[in-house]
Amino acid sequence: MTTLTDLYPSRGATEVSVPRQDPVLWGAPDAPGPITGSELLAYERDGFLPVEELLDEDEVAVYRQELERIVTDPAIRADERSIVEPKSLEIRSVFEVHRISEIFARLVRDERVVGRARQILGSDVYVHQSRINVKPGFGASGFYWHSDFETWHAEDGLPNMRTVSVSIALTENYDTNGGLMIMPGSHRTFLGCAGSTPKDNYKQSLQMQDAGTPSDEALTGFATRHGIKLFTGRAGSATWFDCNCMHGSGDNITPFPRSNVFIVFNSVENAAVEPFAAPVRRPDFIGARDFTPVR
Repeated sequence: MTTLTDLYPSRGATEVSVPRQDPVLWGAPDAPGPITGSELLAYERDGFLPVEELLDEDEVAVYRQELERIVTDPAIRADERSIVEPKSLEIRSVFEVHRISEIFARLVRDERVVGRARQILGSDVYVHQSRINVKPGFGASGFYWHSDFETWHAEDGLPNMRTVSVSIALTENYDTNGGLMIMPGSHRTFLGCAGSTPKDNYKQSLQMQDAGTPSDEALTGFATRHGIKLFTGRAGSATWFDCNCMHGSGDNITPFPRSNVFIVFNSVENAAVEPFAAPVRRPDFIGARDFTPVR
């Protein structure tokens, strides 16, 4: 049995900070695809790539209608893939939407989407996670600062930083309604968080994070060095970002909802193994164990 070296230790007695051991851009800068060479280099530098108009108005209308159908379906609400707000009990996220909905499955297969993932990761890709996030107005809670890779490595068993996410806006992203924030350049440092992982931690963390969150001191240092970029844009815009970016979003206390579809692509050459810092794997609907390439 082959034992993998843990390049990114986390969930120990103390918080640790180590330089990234993996490339950011796995594909060649001149690789054919939807992303230009200069955009790829900007992604490598910053850890993210905004796309002003990934979907047109008619496409957005189709996906918003499907989102509304999903979040109002009593059967889906009762499914374990639906996560509700702890206070309002409104739906916060629905996972595995590319399996629940053929409409969102088509979006995953769209070359404008999966083609960008292949360019960045330099290989065929599969969906590690998909979900819709619903952040209605008047108090929907945000997502605290974190690196996705820290959790996907510790709890899902992704060995390397060869994973990319895309957040596609289905409503207008204002600078006031709880939009995505990223610390540019933070993807080049791995922050291993302190504290062990409780069993079935996902049941708590998907509503309110605890394990896997950085200290205030570490976040202050990151923000001082890198600054914070807030993403705004019309419905249909998208943000691609590296798995190790330090990111989060605030509460939405405006009347204006913020909803998006979130897709995580992982390289087929970086398939999940056993968790590096958790007693058991998270369920497949959160961290996939089907590594079939997207075609």
